[in-house]
Amino acid sequence: MSLLFALYTLASLTHFVHNAEYIAFYPGVPVWMTRESVYLAWLAVAAVGGLALIALRFRWPRLAAVLMVAYGLLGVDGLLHYTLALCSEHTLATNLTIWAEVLLGVTLACAAALRWKHLGFHPSVHL
Repeated sequence: MSLLFALYTLASLTHFVHNAEYIAFYPGVPVWMTRESVYLAWLAVAAVGGLALIALRFRWPRLAAVLMVAYGLLGVDGLLHYTLALCSEHTLATNLTIWAEVLLGVTLACAAALRWKHLGFHPSVHL
């Protein structure tokens, strides 16, 4: 799962850097969204992944798995680009960074959910 975590983090960073550096060319971007706000948003997303790593370090595997699921699912927000403009209105690079982040994020979330299940999570018992 370490490799998957690293690949997703790289894909997420690549997507956010592309967003930040080419924000002026993205179709339909709200005026309040700036280069700086994009980087701050990535730091917030990355913080969830960082918390997952801290939980692992403290040997809290269930919490780490939950945070990994959340971290991976945050990658799905890249699909929000398509609420602003059609896929065909984005560049190839934009579409590739979006889909790399989404697919790797969902894969990480699924792998973490499987680990969570393996650790014996039972909603009726732990909620």
